[in-house]
Amino acid sequence: MKDSKVMITHPGIIQEVNGQNARVRILARSACASCHAKGMCSVADMKEKIIDVNVPRGKTYAPGDRVMLYMEQSMGNKAAFYAYFLPFLLILAVLLITFELTHNEALSGLLSIGILIPYYYVLYLLKDKMKRSFRFKMR
Repeated sequence: MKDSKVMITHPGIIQEVNGQNARVRILARSACASCHAKGMCSVADMKEKIIDVNVPRGKTYAPGDRVMLYMEQSMGNKAAFYAYFLPFLLILAVLLITFELTHNEALSGLLSIGILIPYYYVLYLLKDKMKRSFRFKMR
């Protein structure tokens, strides 16, 4: 049976602590960022990100402390669904439906790409709710 609690982990360094919240700097990298040929390739991707994390009860941290952030893999899959898969399905559905109704390729293409504007606007409006859902934890 497959373990349902597979974790995604990132080492990080605490930037600042405000009460029960900490801002942690992590280095997010794509899978090819650790490749030996990354200097020759324009695909390699490494970005520094700041993550807001709740400090566990009874723990004290200070800026400069090294910590490990973790999240269940299922949360990462959920984020990928909202960021990539659902927009793809929307584009495809609008493209097919609009072309079937109008038989106009240009209009179908523009509307299918244009559907991303309201989609990402709705995600933006729901960002606080999603932040509560996609929480990193700290060790």
